Amino acid sequence: MKKLLFFIVPAAVLYMAASYQADACTNFIITKGATKDGSVMITYSADSHVLYGELYFWPARNWPAGSMVDIYEWDTGKFLGRIPQTAHTYSVVGNMNQHQLVIGETTFGGREELADSTGIIDYGSLIYLTLQRAKNAREAIYTIATLLDQYGYASSGESFSIGDANEAWIMELIGRGPGKKGAVWVARRIPEGYISGHANHPRITTFPVADGKKSISSKDLNKIYNPEVETVYAWDVVDVARSYGWFKGNDRDFSFSDVYAPIDYSGARFCEARVWSGFNKVNSQMGKYLDYAMGENLKNRMPLWIKPDNKIDLKDVMNMMRDYYQGTPMDMSKDPGAGPYGSTVRWRPMQWKIDGVTYLHERAISTQQTGFSFISQSRSYLPDPVGGILWFGVDDTFFTVYSPMYCGMTRVPEAFAVGNGDMMTFSDNSAFWVFNQVSNFMYTRTSQMIDDFQAKQKELEDRFIAETKKIDSEASDLYKNDPVAAVSLVTEYSVKTGNFTVDEWKGLYRFLFTKYMDGNVKVKQPVPAGYSRVNPKVSQPGYPEEWLRFVVKSTGDRYKVKQ
Repeated sequence: MKKLLFFIVPAAVLYMAASYQADACTNFIITKGATKDGSVMITYSADSHVLYGELYFWPARNWPAGSMVDIYEWDTGKFLGRIPQTAHTYSVVGNMNQHQLVIGETTFGGREELADSTGIIDYGSLIYLTLQRAKNAREAIYTIATLLDQYGYASSGESFSIGDANEAWIMELIGRGPGKKGAVWVARRIPEGYISGHANHPRITTFPVADGKKSISSKDLNKIYNPEVETVYAWDVVDVARSYGWFKGNDRDFSFSDVYAPIDYSGARFCEARVWSGFNKVNSQMGKYLDYAMGENLKNRMPLWIKPDNKIDLKDVMNMMRDYYQGTPMDMSKDPGAGPYGSTVRWRPMQWKIDGVTYLHERAISTQQTGFSFISQSRSYLPDPVGGILWFGVDDTFFTVYSPMYCGMTRVPEAFAVGNGDMMTFSDNSAFWVFNQVSNFMYTRTSQMIDDFQAKQKELEDRFIAETKKIDSEASDLYKNDPVAAVSLVTEYSVKTGNFTVDEWKGLYRFLFTKYMDGNVKVKQPVPAGYSRVNPKVSQPGYPEEWLRFVVKSTGDRYKVKQ
């Protein structure tokens, strides 16, 4: 996600800086019927090599009549135009607003012919404008569709995860073509007890044709608030495809994904494989789609949503987001690219050639170029300021710590705040830089340091999970008689916890660097009486035997010691 700065001026300004291409992100969408605590969860990793991870914040505000919003394209910073501001905007922390509404995204690109250079609203603006204007998922879909019809769409194909305290939706859209205002789209509610996900490839294929009850077109968009409605789509989503000659069948056979972004090997191996691997962690039947995930059988497509074997909790979802294909044929720690110490990352580019043959590196959910990620919890049984938690982390999901940020908070921790450093300005009090110090050191000898690392990661996240249960109870009781005090409580806790996380991670870096510097493993020894100091116990574990055998196999007698 791009840096967003909010300026209070006579006209509201929504400014997108730090240009980057958000084309490699991962979302999961989890209904409350699939979770142990009855919360709706949305996950999002915002991945880009030039994305600076920070926690965005907009306070709620009333706007004078005639106020305008300046729209700058998220990816380039290009000014796109101005639109009228709404009379009141809601508070937004990261990608969650004060009403527990959450929106995430992944870019799929799709048919280039459908790009419209005259559109004003790009996908980044669309997310944050909607979060400031909508209270729930259905209202968000209505807002997105209305904004695009009024002002035009300025981006390529996008998938959106949209969730509130009661339900979760997936919405996919793409432009109508040059000079044609708006977008064609489909939105589907995830059935209770199921989970869905997307990772840079559209996942909605066929969908129910409008019957006026469970499925409606945008001609009846005002009916979206009927709880029976489960599918909504742009009235011309099929007609646009027909006009380009991409589809000629019956409406009921129309597949959004197959028409607007046909699947190919790269789409399966680099994108759909991430969704498959997350599903595979919670559903034991996903093995039958392995050939699809590996790009070997593109006709064996996964379903849009699956039911987990058991209800899942926050730790399970964190585990999904820390995936590098562990335990599958694509496990990134098990091939030669992992080096001697089981590295879980690969340096770019993703594809490379040897003797004219193209090869690839796997693209996992966990990746070094993540700017920030989150796991949201929206809980209908708690007051909004307390019910919504954005578990927020920066950098690689495998190496991050998810810190709880309540949606009712009125300021953010200094360590996560916008403006505390940037991609080319180091700040020793910035979560992004502190976490990157640890992860980049970990990349050098992952397998040797992993136990120390994960012990600290688990310590902090277990602590926060226990603490939030107490804060939930205390703040919800307080809210009954003093909502302002409840908001103050969740704010102070979130700010304190965010800054505490970064302080602890600074200490972890000092510990790891001291212990593992120069290929050694050092253990501090007690100082005997009569000594002013004593050297640490030092070992040099060297390379694993498996790696040494690989070296011998690759080099023959080159390193053989002559007798």
